[in-house]
This record gives sequence, structure tokens and C-alpha cells, in this order.
Amino acid sequence: MKRCTWAKTSPAGKKYHDEEWGIPLHDDQLLFEFLILEGAQARLSWSTILNKRDGYRKAFNNFDVQKVSSYSVKKIDKLLLNPAIVRNKLKVNAAVTNAKAFLKTQQEFGSFNNYIWQFVNDKPIQNSWKNAPQVPASTTESDAMSKDLMKRAFKFVGTTICYAYMQAIGMVSDHSVGCFRHAIVKKLA
Repeated sequence: MKRCTWAKTSPAGKKYHDEEWGIPLHDDQLLFEFLILEGAQARLSWSTILNKRDGYRKAFNNFDVQKVSSYSVKKIDKLLLNPAIVRNKLKVNAAVTNAKAFLKTQQEFGSFNNYIWQFVNDKPIQNSWKNAPQVPASTTESDAMSKDLMKRAFKFVGTTICYAYMQAIGMVSDHSVGCFRHAIVKKLA
């Protein structure tokens, strides 16, 4: 089976590519999970984050946004000693800040799903790239998302992170046309 080039680098990457990447997500808990994981990825490889994903789930109470939003300084200090996650103080603090902003956004829009999907008019963007170099690092949609998230006090939500987030949660499908997942994900849109 032919896959996107990046999916061939590790078993975890292959599994993620084959089972999750680009599938539209509408569950707020999963949307929160990917928001935290994408922020953690900043300046790191996605394979690093995938390899620590189970560690993140355990460390961050399975991404229970209510619990993460109430983490104390003591809890944050404990997380910074946990080798199962990326022990970056700014990123760990951002997870707590983002949980608080996530809850406010849920209150305003009824769900985070209602808020985040508006950036693509509630319909996934299906791209038809022939190869990886064609895939952009950001788009006007990710620019708008980033700007609005920052306005709402979210951290680690630059336009490149937002575009990776959009790919992860299926707001955009960037499976190359030769990839076996391209047609499968296109049908889900």
C-alpha cells in the first residue's frame, strides 16, 4: 500500500496515518487532546509526540479539560519531572492555560467543536497534492484560526501549529493523491 511519505518513518507514525490522520473529529475531548499534543510538538517531530502520547494521556488525566484547567503549581511542577511527556515549562503551562480558554470557548459556542469548525465553514477541505513538498505549512484558514485563538488567550497556537491541528482533526485532508487513505478520507468529508 502506498502511504504519504512522512508515515513511513516509524511504526507509530504509520499507525496514526492509517487510522487517524485527516479523519474529521467532532468530540471535544479529542479536540482538546490534539490541541495539547500539537502545541507540545512545537520545534519537535510528530513521531516524538506520538511516542509520548500514552504518557500524555496518563499525565493529563486522559485530557479531561476540567481537571487540566484546575492544575495547581504543585501539579505542574510534578509534570515537569515526568519523562513520559515533553518537560518544557512553557508547554506544560500552556496546556493549563489552554484548558481554561477551551472551557470559556465551549461556554460561548456551546462546544469547542462548534467554534473550531467554523474556520472551514463546517466542511473539511479535501486537497489533492501529488507529493509532500506541495503541502503548505499554513493557509489563510490557519492564519485566521491562530489569530482568533490567540485573541482568546490560547498559547502555542501559531499558524503552522494550527495547520497541523487542522490536518490532525480532519478539518483538512492532505493525504497525497497516491496514498491509499486519500480516497477513504475524501468520502468522510
